[in-house]
Amino acid sequence: MAEAFVNAKCWGSLRAHSAGLEPGRLNPNVVSVMREIGHDISGNATKSVNDADVRAREYDYVVTVCDEASAEACPIYPTRGERIHWSFADPSSFVGEPDDVLSRTREVRDAIAARVRRWCAEACR
Repeated sequence: MAEAFVNAKCWGSLRAHSAGLEPGRLNPNVVSVMREIGHDISGNATKSVNDADVRAREYDYVVTVCDEASAEACPIYPTRGERIHWSFADPSSFVGEPDDVLSRTREVRDAIAARVRRWCAEACR
């Protein structure tokens, strides 16, 4: 979600690349709630921070979005760039009725969007 928001808000100033601890598949609830607001991420590939093409780049910023409970598992990425940590709940951990899971995923989406807007106002000058 953060990658999509940064690329939409800061295109031309910043280019975001997303990677996680392990590649997997996109969370269908995240895909759904992003589509609701006009961001189709369904074709995005998941990547690992250990993928060669991810490691080959030098980054100005490395932003981790792990929640506080799993912060110790957040990737440590070697870069000269500034490291930033934003704590958000992980939608893949949500359980319950489908409507409740979607509602909580929307809350995370909206919190990430707000945080990206604030950050891009500073970083995308």
